[in-house]
Amino acid sequence: MATALEQLKKVTKVVADTGDVESMKAFKPQDATTNPSLLLKAAGMPGYAHLLDQAIRDAGTGASVDAVIDRLLVVFGLEILKIVPGRVSSEVDARLSFDTEGSMERAHRLIALYEKAGVSRERVLVKIASTWEGIRAAEQLEREGIHCNMTLLFSFPQAVACADAGVQLISPFVGRILDWYKKSTGKDYAPTEDPGVQSVTEIYNYYKKFGYKTEVMGASFRNTGEIIELAGCDLLTISPALLGELQASNATVERKLDPARATSADLQKVSFDEKSFRFALNEDAMATEKTAEGIRQFSADIRKLEQLIAQKRG
Repeated sequence: MATALEQLKKVTKVVADTGDVESMKAFKPQDATTNPSLLLKAAGMPGYAHLLDQAIRDAGTGASVDAVIDRLLVVFGLEILKIVPGRVSSEVDARLSFDTEGSMERAHRLIALYEKAGVSRERVLVKIASTWEGIRAAEQLEREGIHCNMTLLFSFPQAVACADAGVQLISPFVGRILDWYKKSTGKDYAPTEDPGVQSVTEIYNYYKKFGYKTEVMGASFRNTGEIIELAGCDLLTISPALLGELQASNATVERKLDPARATSADLQKVSFDEKSFRFALNEDAMATEKTAEGIRQFSADIRKLEQLIAQKRG
């Protein structure tokens, strides 16, 4: 009997959501994603201390902390790419989430470091927050052949704006949407009623109905029920703990998202300029709050990483 993970891999590309290289070897994902929180956690683990030392050494004595962090992202990325056959996602500093030019500059630096190490830009996705400014940065980067993974995405308007900008991939945050609704309503939600699952389903159907090439990668899962309800999504990025649960399970996994079925979805084509985008996001309390919270959280973890680097440098 095939495991739930094996069944899922037949209809969806499975991506490891971790900075722990060792855990990736066990689950054989196609791609891998990291973020500042995962990187901070991994950098503090004894098994990865040498990678932080290497990043500091490679950056050079007079290098800025930003330069060391860029090196660290790439050092981890290179280790990950030894294991996964596909792509790695490396995240631009969240403090640049409202800075189009700054986000582009950091993306260029990351890609230059990867290419210097012999890695083609086709194997790297630059992660940028799904703010208006972040989407504009990604639009320009995609024109240069630098592919982007739009993170901190919680709403349909964000997804539409990303697709219209021609980005490679979006990462809608399923579990964080569920967190907000559970806290807001005091209710528990079955996987079929999960607001995060419903959000990704709507986005997937919209993209497929109207022929967008942007890939949908569900992210930030709280349980395997959410994952199974999104079987068939282009990609799903899953933590090692939940990958382990799927590996240990023999539950039947049926395809829930299907491009052929999406063509008959009752959806109207829409578009957003800057004013209508900002207003639509503002009207969605969950998306507004979770986007802001995510940027704050990732920014705080970048600052902690800077402190860790300062301690290491003495």
